[in-house]
Amino acid sequence: MTPEKPRLRDLLRVAAAPNEADQTVPNGLRVAAAYAWRFLVLAAAIGVLIWLVIQLKLIVVPLMVALLVTALLWPVFEAMLRTRMPRWLAIVIAVVGTLAIVAGLLWLVVWQIVREWSEVRDRTLKALDDFQAYLIDGPLHLSSAEIEGYLQQALQFIQEQAELLWSGALAIGTTAGHVLTGAVLAVFILLCILADGAGIWRWALRLFPRTARPGVDAAAHNGWRTVVNYARTQLLVATIDAIGIGLSAFFLGVPLAIPVAVLVFLGSFIPIVGAVVTGALAVFLALVYNGPWIALWMLVAVLIVQQVEGHLLQPLLMGAAVKVHPLAVVLVVAGGAMIAGIPGALFAVPLAAFVNVFAVTISSGSWRTGAPPGGDLIWSTVPRARKGTAG
Repeated sequence: MTPEKPRLRDLLRVAAAPNEADQTVPNGLRVAAAYAWRFLVLAAAIGVLIWLVIQLKLIVVPLMVALLVTALLWPVFEAMLRTRMPRWLAIVIAVVGTLAIVAGLLWLVVWQIVREWSEVRDRTLKALDDFQAYLIDGPLHLSSAEIEGYLQQALQFIQEQAELLWSGALAIGTTAGHVLTGAVLAVFILLCILADGAGIWRWALRLFPRTARPGVDAAAHNGWRTVVNYARTQLLVATIDAIGIGLSAFFLGVPLAIPVAVLVFLGSFIPIVGAVVTGALAVFLALVYNGPWIALWMLVAVLIVQQVEGHLLQPLLMGAAVKVHPLAVVLVVAGGAMIAGIPGALFAVPLAAFVNVFAVTISSGSWRTGAPPGGDLIWSTVPRARKGTAG
């Protein structure tokens, strides 16, 4: 009698049945191991990506700066395009106007520093002498050697922290040549994005598989719109902070009110950290130049401005624009500063906002319901990719 051939269904059942070794491993351990090796692969991929970014820092940092400046300029640029203004003229007005504003602010800063520097220096030296005399003759009764030792420790600590902050993995460079090269490259990238952002995005979209292009297009569109909202909102928050603290310093008679306001404006683009550092600088100037009572009022003014920002502007404006929880903002800013110094802290929030919106759009499948609304710079002239068609 001819033996019956095993059927394919029986072979598949035997192959799919768990073997004896699998039965001895708890199910929870198998699940944990599956998560673990996937996590290791993901961590390795992120590590390789960070390593590549570090190696290409002289390109990555100007690119990020150009994208952030583009997001800042986009509301004005879009308004000019809607008036049927030629694109080249809108680019010239936007770029030249931005450079003029920056040059004007720098001129005001230099003008006030040059005007008040000698008086501030003399008052600072006198304040330091008075403070040293207080430490010696006051209740602490410190000796000159002890004061010198404490000052050396404080200066060493400040120097170490400054070096750690400035020597981040993504710092533009330590030489003037690196800074100049990065600035020129950032301006060139900015002009290219404003001139042909749609063409650049069409080329980038073709790098993805054809079936994935509609989802990537919609997710990137939503992410870019979030970055534009972040830049616009952060510009408003930084302006309010600068006006509040700058006017407070001016009315209290604190020197260098304009440089303080400009530093507050620039520092506010680094959430949490920037406002604290620049506010502390204003209080320190008031303490050295005007004495403890004016410094106390300056501290009150800084705290009021920061409380308005933290409890009113950030939750109402930034929360709706970025769609990232405040705790996540703190963590990504800290992580960005640890990895990449000042550039990491500056780009952490917009990058996290973009990744968050991109991932949510892809995972939710909302892009399948239809093409996202147009109007953004990079996507304004991109033909929407449909299923079965090229992007």
